[in-house]
Amino acid sequence: MTISPLWPSFLAGFTLFAGNFELGPALRKVESRYNSVRTLQVDYRQEYSFSAQPLAKRSESGVLFLQRPGKMRWEYREPAGKLFLSDGKTVYFYIPSSNRVERSRLKETEDLRAPLAFLLGRLDFDRDFRQFRVRPSGQDHWIEALPKSAKAAYRQVDFLLTPSFQISRLRIYGQDQSIMDYTFSNERLNPILNPKLFVFEPPQGAEVVDLEQP
Repeated sequence: MTISPLWPSFLAGFTLFAGNFELGPALRKVESRYNSVRTLQVDYRQEYSFSAQPLAKRSESGVLFLQRPGKMRWEYREPAGKLFLSDGKTVYFYIPSSNRVERSRLKETEDLRAPLAFLLGRLDFDRDFRQFRVRPSGQDHWIEALPKSAKAAYRQVDFLLTPSFQISRLRIYGQDQSIMDYTFSNERLNPILNPKLFVFEPPQGAEVVDLEQP
């Protein structure tokens, strides 16, 4: 495991290695991969748990659509009908079991799905993170990153990078001790997406609740 406590030191030419893996060039290639596309579609499996209850996991799955700038649609297949949507300004979270919609501003939401907007045009490791650890996992590598801002909704983000610099897993540790573990598959870069995917229409009879963040 290799640790980089100060990112500016890296910018000055300090390169980290884990075996034959060079952290600096790898991060630049990840940024280039995702910042150069306008749309992305990928299947996901999400496991949600808390540090205090590691065995009490909830597993869900579906398909994720992303479009620059800041638009995303988490379309759940399990459980069917659940939806998390951002139109770039407002976030909508629909829970079919209660027929309820929670609405909030994208910049103010504390939902840990929102940070994944950085995968499209906003991925900047220098800006968002202050410390990195590299851990090999077969041919892949885990990058453990600590955020610069103490106000971030998460306290750590782990990226699993493939040899082609694709993010195949993403683990987000929330400030509330929650852990969201995503496994991605069938990634498609720059697919043609229907604009209606990012327009939210409340289901008939749904209760719409505005969430105000402190």
